[in-house]
Amino acid sequence: MVVLLDYHLLIMRLVNLTRHCVSFGTWVGSSRSFRAHCSYSTLTVCQIDEEVAKLLALKAKITSDDGPHKFTLKTPKGTRDYQPQQMALRQQVLSKIVDVFKRHGAETIDTPIFELKEVLTGKYGEDSKLIYDLADQGGELLSLRYDLTVPFARYLAMNKITNIKRYHIAKVYRRDNPAMTRGRFREFLQCDFDIAGQYDAMLPDVECVRIVSEILNDMQLGSYKIKVNHRQILDGMFEACGVPSDKFRTICSSVDKLDKSPWDEVRTEMINEKQLDPAAADRIGEYVRLSGGLELVEQLLADPKLKSSKAAQSGLESMKLFMKYAKLYNVDSVTSFDLSLARGLDYYTGVIYEAVLLGDGSSDVGVGSVAGGGRYDNLVGMFDPKNRAVPCVGVSLGVERLFSVMEAKNTATGFKQRTTEVEAYVAVAQKNLVEERMKICCDLWEAGLKVEHSYKNNPKLLAQLQYCEESGIPLTIIIGESELARGVVKLREVATRKEMEVPREKLAEEIRSWLANNKASYPILPANGLP
Repeated sequence: MVVLLDYHLLIMRLVNLTRHCVSFGTWVGSSRSFRAHCSYSTLTVCQIDEEVAKLLALKAKITSDDGPHKFTLKTPKGTRDYQPQQMALRQQVLSKIVDVFKRHGAETIDTPIFELKEVLTGKYGEDSKLIYDLADQGGELLSLRYDLTVPFARYLAMNKITNIKRYHIAKVYRRDNPAMTRGRFREFLQCDFDIAGQYDAMLPDVECVRIVSEILNDMQLGSYKIKVNHRQILDGMFEACGVPSDKFRTICSSVDKLDKSPWDEVRTEMINEKQLDPAAADRIGEYVRLSGGLELVEQLLADPKLKSSKAAQSGLESMKLFMKYAKLYNVDSVTSFDLSLARGLDYYTGVIYEAVLLGDGSSDVGVGSVAGGGRYDNLVGMFDPKNRAVPCVGVSLGVERLFSVMEAKNTATGFKQRTTEVEAYVAVAQKNLVEERMKICCDLWEAGLKVEHSYKNNPKLLAQLQYCEESGIPLTIIIGESELARGVVKLREVATRKEMEVPREKLAEEIRSWLANNKASYPILPANGLP
């Protein structure tokens, strides 16, 4: 308390000295200039330096670790810890997603968690305000990555790569207002699949939709819809509705809010905040309410207003081809051409899409958008010294939202997620057999099996069996003096409690056989963990 009082008294004294000095001097913008131009005595400047030094010393003393300090133990806003059951679920989900990516011939890369600020600046439109900037580090202005797409474009340009099919799973950061119960965070995992290269129209684009469909089907999350649109259609629609060309991107950002806000609110924003003519806004409203399939594309191709726009006609022809290919890939039934889909990011140039879980009417399942993406043909060229473009198209999965939905489903059904991959547990029925346990574990580990045992010398048999049941371990190996004398062990099925004697030398073979025959009843987590 005395130190704290001295600290505050020193602050007041320093303030008074500074005020006194300034009253006699001329302030010209910096401490050096102040000292050079101050007409007050040098002694006062020295006094200020001494007081500052004392102040810093007292502050260090107050904050030193000489006693307990009260503070709230919590994770930062918009972040969370993950418990073993949650991590096990995440690993299973990511394993299924990676299997789909690999099925389509993708390879993986990684990039730094932060980028030069200039790499990220100007790529996200109005969302640029959500980028986390870092303090100056060794002369470089840095920012945490906002997504995985812009770093991917930088990677392509820097390494002069003109074609690649890649997936990337990593954390990204956004200064957003989080809604953690709905899977929205400030730090979250993103899962991207992209195809870079010069290819024929819509072939890579429709495969991205097919990939999203396969993943959502594998997750068994119920019905969903993949909304698609085209940036050229949007630009042509704005042109036909009388939107000035310099307002295309900002009005597109407003339209992008239609999945969260009613049309009346979006219209008000367009008119009041973005100074759009009310008549133009009303004309936009007529179009953004439309959604459908190939028949809607045909209807818009014949629309008198859109016929006057080359951009709209080009985009509609591309969408017609896209819908044709979607039928060939058996995703036409889950694909909807939706004119309200805008995707506010500035770098999109062609087809855009967004996957939405339709849910069952409950807040636990209906979490809205779980994937989004599109074509961005000019982004790589922004980083190339000669402005050489590499056409790209891709999709990003909102895996945090998928995790939230699956956690809610597990909670509702009472399903308990296994957190380990242990296949067998070595237990003892008598005392003083710890070395025999260790020998059996060693043999089974060397045989490639996943095995554990108690770290107590003489554990109780009941406690060991209960541990197996609680952990979901399918098999227990029980040894006692009589079994050791006969060269056998007891192999016990934990669920049914059936036991059989197995020769010691055939134990590994018997465990493998049992696991192969009962794989459906005892699914095991992916051996490689998080991909």
